[in-house]
Amino acid sequence: MFTMKDIVREDHPILYKVAEEVTLPASEENQETLKEMLTYLKNSQDDAIASKYGLRPGVGLAAPQIGLSKRMIAVHFQDFDGKEYSYGLFNPKIISHSVEQAYLSTGEGCLSVDRDIPGYVPRYAKITVKATDLEGNELKLRLRNYAAIVFQHEIDHLNGVMFFDHINKQNPFAVPENSHSVDQDEE
Repeated sequence: MFTMKDIVREDHPILYKVAEEVTLPASEENQETLKEMLTYLKNSQDDAIASKYGLRPGVGLAAPQIGLSKRMIAVHFQDFDGKEYSYGLFNPKIISHSVEQAYLSTGEGCLSVDRDIPGYVPRYAKITVKATDLEGNELKLRLRNYAAIVFQHEIDHLNGVMFFDHINKQNPFAVPENSHSVDQDEE
C-alpha cells in the first residue's frame, strides 16, 4: 500500500522529466503499480483510512510522483455534477482541446508539494483524452471543467510540468484571458 512516504516531493528531479511511454499490453508489474496508485487515491478519500495512515487526500496521482518515469496516471473523484471518474490509465494523451480556458478559484494543490502556492492555474476548459485503461481497452474521454482540470494536472506530471509553472509570476491572481472559474456552484 502506498503512503505519503512513497510520494516524491517537488525538489525531486524525476518530476521535471518527460516520462517514458508504457509498452502495451502493460506488464503485470505496471498494472499492479497503477492499481496501487488508484487504491492510494481511494484510501486518501476515506477519512478513517487517511487518518490511520496519515494520507493527504488526492484526486489524481501520476507515476513520476512515486518515482517512476512512466506515462501512467490514476484519477478518482466526483465532478461537481456528481459524475464519478475512477481510472487507471496508460499513456494518456490530450488529442484535442478548447480555446476557452478554465481555472479553480481556490487554485490547485499537489501531493508532491507540501506548501500552499496561491494563484490561478489556467487550463483548457474542454479536452479529449485518449488512453488505455487497466483492462487494456482504448478509451477516448471527453472532459470539461473540473474533470478536464484534474486530467491536465496529472498529464502535466508526465511531461515534467508542475501546476505552479502555469501561474502568472507577475500577478498570480490575474484572470486568464478567455476563461471562467470552475467552482462548486458554477458547474
